[in-house]
Amino acid sequence: MKLLMLGINLSLMLLCYVFTTHQISWLSALFFLSFLSVSPFFFTYWLVPGGFAWRNHHFSSPNLRGPIGWPLLGTLPSMGPLAHRNLATMAASLGATRLMKFSLGATRVIISSHPDTAKEILSGTAFLDRPVKDSARSLMFERAIGFAPSGTYWRHLRRIAASHMFSPRRISRLEPLHQQIVDFMLVQVRLEMETKGFVNLRGILQKGSLTNIIETVFGSCLSSEMADELGLMVKEGYELITMFNLEDHFPLRFLDFNGVKRRCHKLSSKVRSVVGRIVKGRRKALSINGGNDFLAALLTLPKEDQLSDSDMIAVLWEMIFRGVDTVAILLEWIMARMVMHQDIQAKVQEEIDALIDHRSDRCVRDSDIPNLTYLQAVVKEVLRMHPPGPLLSWARLTIHDVHVGKSFIPAGTTAMVNMWAITHDPSIWKDPWTFRPKRFLEDDVSIMGSDLRLAPFGSGRRVCPGKALGLATVQLWLAQLLHHFKWLPVTATEQVDLSETLRLSLEMKKPLTCRVVPQRAQHAA
Repeated sequence: MKLLMLGINLSLMLLCYVFTTHQISWLSALFFLSFLSVSPFFFTYWLVPGGFAWRNHHFSSPNLRGPIGWPLLGTLPSMGPLAHRNLATMAASLGATRLMKFSLGATRVIISSHPDTAKEILSGTAFLDRPVKDSARSLMFERAIGFAPSGTYWRHLRRIAASHMFSPRRISRLEPLHQQIVDFMLVQVRLEMETKGFVNLRGILQKGSLTNIIETVFGSCLSSEMADELGLMVKEGYELITMFNLEDHFPLRFLDFNGVKRRCHKLSSKVRSVVGRIVKGRRKALSINGGNDFLAALLTLPKEDQLSDSDMIAVLWEMIFRGVDTVAILLEWIMARMVMHQDIQAKVQEEIDALIDHRSDRCVRDSDIPNLTYLQAVVKEVLRMHPPGPLLSWARLTIHDVHVGKSFIPAGTTAMVNMWAITHDPSIWKDPWTFRPKRFLEDDVSIMGSDLRLAPFGSGRRVCPGKALGLATVQLWLAQLLHHFKWLPVTATEQVDLSETLRLSLEMKKPLTCRVVPQRAQHAA
C-alpha cells in the first residue's frame, strides 16, 4: 500500500509539472493521463523488495529483504565477473547477510552470506535439487551427479562415486600418475625459464590438469590427438555454459539467442560420439588391460549397479568437465600468493626440507602431506581468500515450500550461498583481508563441508564428490613446485595483479608470470 501511494503521489507531481511548464494538446493530455492512471499499478508490480520475480510472493515473507533491481531484469545487470562482490555489498547494505532475496529476470533467488543460513540451505532436504540451465541440460549434465534430480538414480550415482570412483583406496592408487604429471610440469617450468627468462604458469598448470583428469577418467590408453580433442570440447563447453543466455531467466525457450542451444546440441552430439567410441574400445580390451581409472571402475561394476552407455557417457563427460579447471585455478592463486609473500613461501619450503632432506630421493609423497601442517594452512588460507567457487558454482532449488530461519521460501526458488562473502566477513574472521595462514594453526577449521565458515567444496548431500581427490592433487603438486624452485616476481618492482574474474570458477584476471630459481642452487649458494 505504501508503494501504491508513493506511485500515485509521484504521478500527480509529474502531472502538475507537465501541465504548468508545457503547452500540450487535449489528446496528448488524455494519453498522458491514461499512462499515469496505470503507472502506480505498474510500479507496485515490480517495485517490491526482491524485484520483479517476487511480485506474487513478497507478502508471504515481509521480513525478507532484497534489492528492487531493474524493471523485468531485476539484479541481472550485477551478475557479471564480480557478481560475488556485488551480491555481498547488496546484502551488507540491506542488513540481509543472513538471507537476501533478489530477481534474475523471472527467476526468484535467495542468497545466504552467513554460515547458519548457509547450513540450512546446503543440508536441508528441501534444497536437494539444482536448477538446470538450458545449456547444462543440452550438455547432458542432467544425467550426471552434479545436476541429476534427487531420487533413486541420483542416489545410485552418489553411491557409485563414493564406493568406486573417489574411495580413499582408489585415490591412493592415483599417486604415481600425479607424480608423473608434476615431474613433467617441473620440466616445463625449467624450460620456460631458460628460454623466456620468465614462467607463464597458467598454461603449464592447465596442460597438467587436463592430462591428469583425462588419465584419471580414461587411463593412459588415449592418443594425444584424442586427448587434445577432449580438451577442445571442454573449452567449448566452458564457453557455452558461462555465456549469458536470456532463456535461462525468462520463459523464452522457443527462441535461441546467440545460437547457444544449437551449439550445445552440436557439442553434445560430438561428446556422445567421441566418449562413446572410447567406452566401446575399452569394453573390448578390458579383459586384457583392466585399469585403475574411472571408466574401468564403471565397466566392472556389479551387474545390478551398471549404467547404460548413455548415462555412463554423461557421468564421464561431467568428470572431465568439472575436474579440469579447479586444480589449475587454485594452484595459480596459491602460487601468486607465494610470489607475493616470500616469507610465507620460505616457511613452507623449510617445512618440506625438514621432512624429506634425509631421504636419498628427496621426493614428496602423498603420505607426507599430513605432516606438512603449514602447507595445508596455506592451501586453506588461499581457499578462504580466493574460493574457486565463490557462489559455490552450482545453486540449489527448493522442491517444496520451506522456511529458512523465520523466512518463508516458496517452492521453485533458486537458493545460493555466497561463500566469498562468508570468508571475508570481519564478524566471522579476524582481519579477513590479511593473508595469514597461521590462523589455521590456531584454529583447525575443516574445509570438507562440516564447518560453514569455510566450505569451498559445498556441504550436505550435494557436496563435491571429488573434493578429497582434488585436494590431494593440489597439495602434492604444490609441495613439489615449492620444493624444487624458489618463486619470484618477474622484476623487483613488479607487483602480482590479484584482480579476479568470475566465469565458471573465480580466476585470476591476468595470468601469473614469475621467475624461478632452482632450490638446490639456493642451497648451494
